[in-house]
Amino acid sequence: MFGLKHTLVVGQAMLLLACAPALAQTPDPAVIQQARRVADWQLAHMEQFEYVTTFREPTADPIDWIQATLWVGLTDLADVTGDARYADAVVAQGQAANWGFGPRPRHADADAIGHAWIWAATKVEGEERTRRLAPVRARFDAVLATPSDVSMIFDEGRGERPCQVRWCWSDAIFMAPPVWAALSAATGEPAYWRHADHELQATIDALYDPEEHLFYRDSRFIGREGPAGRKVFWSRGNGWSYAGLAKTLEVLPADDPSRARYVELFRQMSERIRGLQGAQGYWPVSLLDAGGPPETSGTAFFVYGMAWGVNHGVLDKAIYGPAIRTGWAALDRAVQPDGHLGWVQQVGYAPDQVAATDTQLYGVGAMLMAASEVSLRQDW
Repeated sequence: MFGLKHTLVVGQAMLLLACAPALAQTPDPAVIQQARRVADWQLAHMEQFEYVTTFREPTADPIDWIQATLWVGLTDLADVTGDARYADAVVAQGQAANWGFGPRPRHADADAIGHAWIWAATKVEGEERTRRLAPVRARFDAVLATPSDVSMIFDEGRGERPCQVRWCWSDAIFMAPPVWAALSAATGEPAYWRHADHELQATIDALYDPEEHLFYRDSRFIGREGPAGRKVFWSRGNGWSYAGLAKTLEVLPADDPSRARYVELFRQMSERIRGLQGAQGYWPVSLLDAGGPPETSGTAFFVYGMAWGVNHGVLDKAIYGPAIRTGWAALDRAVQPDGHLGWVQQVGYAPDQVAATDTQLYGVGAMLMAASEVSLRQDW
């Protein structure tokens, strides 16, 4: 079955590597207070998106990837706090959408809302649980019936590319594989995870640099150099990948034959990412180019992944605790007095400019994910 997150469901422990000791009996109140401020500001600003500088129309889509990432963060915050307000917000969103999906039946970005729908399904039993799971099962069953083997090459052009019926860009590692793994866990049907395992490995083979231990955003960046002559590894693109691996491992059974391979990949990325953190706690928008402005979406995903790794016995607290502590402090500083999270690079696919007032819902979701894991320890 699909284990619920964090401290609320004891049964999930069988799905994870041995949990690390010394988890807080109650979440760190300072961390949770800041997370609540950010969550509450965002929930109060869901009607108009004039504060978003680009892609306002996609931002307003209640079931596409931008909002989906916010709902994922809210599920984590709801689990760790037990606050019904956040759980109710996710459920209300699902009920309004009839637990459905957007018009792109094979696009990972459209799969992302399944994180929240499956989470909500685990909160109920019987016919209602079946009803909440039905749309995601139907969506994924159609893919299983006619899987694609198109090339993973992300060719130049406007709009969606042919390869995006598969997971040919790094963001997709967050959007889709954890949802497929969670559906296997929720239904007991291994075919969903077997498909995800095959496709995730294809993404790794196509985009993971085995020397740098980082992901290219897509095939267009392989061999490309940035202004300083270094390889281009986008912070948020690697954040999507890193957080996606953590979310997948969270629901993958301990005895799954693929688990050790993904744990090793996660540990490789962790070590590389830890060494690229800036002195102020943020990670640069282009990971091999130190300096530049703060950026909170990539930083939040990295803090989340490292804290998850420590809390679940995958990473060593003595090694990763300092990076988590300084990374969380950086995120904390990026929150404005009213709860508005700043320094979030806008929608894109490569390193770009970012300003103190820039925010986006996926940045908030990543921050809530980070806060939920960081709050579970008071000994960083």
